[in-house]
Amino acid sequence: MLTKWGRAFPGRPEQVAEARHFVAALLEERGCADEGALVVGELAANAVRHSLSGEAGGWFLVVVGFGADFVRIEVIDQGGDGVPAMRDVVPLEEGGRGLMLVAACAKDWGVKTLPHGSSVWADLVGEGA
Repeated sequence: MLTKWGRAFPGRPEQVAEARHFVAALLEERGCADEGALVVGELAANAVRHSLSGEAGGWFLVVVGFGADFVRIEVIDQGGDGVPAMRDVVPLEEGGRGLMLVAACAKDWGVKTLPHGSSVWADLVGEGA
């Protein structure tokens, strides 16, 4: 069973940094604060950029769960036209690498489709996790 902490953020780009600070503070003693901040930053940015969470009045939810041997970071958004997925990278394109970074940092990751949105999660291994 996971012990969970969660916080809702307004769906604005500047709130991605707030989400990073929230997760880094929770993971400071787990040895994976940097990875956690990177992962939540990518997932939150995707929520704001690619879902209805980035529309006026939108929001996204960050949930951090502590398991016996892992930490789960989850970002829940308000959905949109597509399902989050890794895509082929175009060499000179600035974007499109977020989920590749998440996959590189995480022990495992995935996407859940929800009735009114989606959840993207990543499991990290950390000291004392």
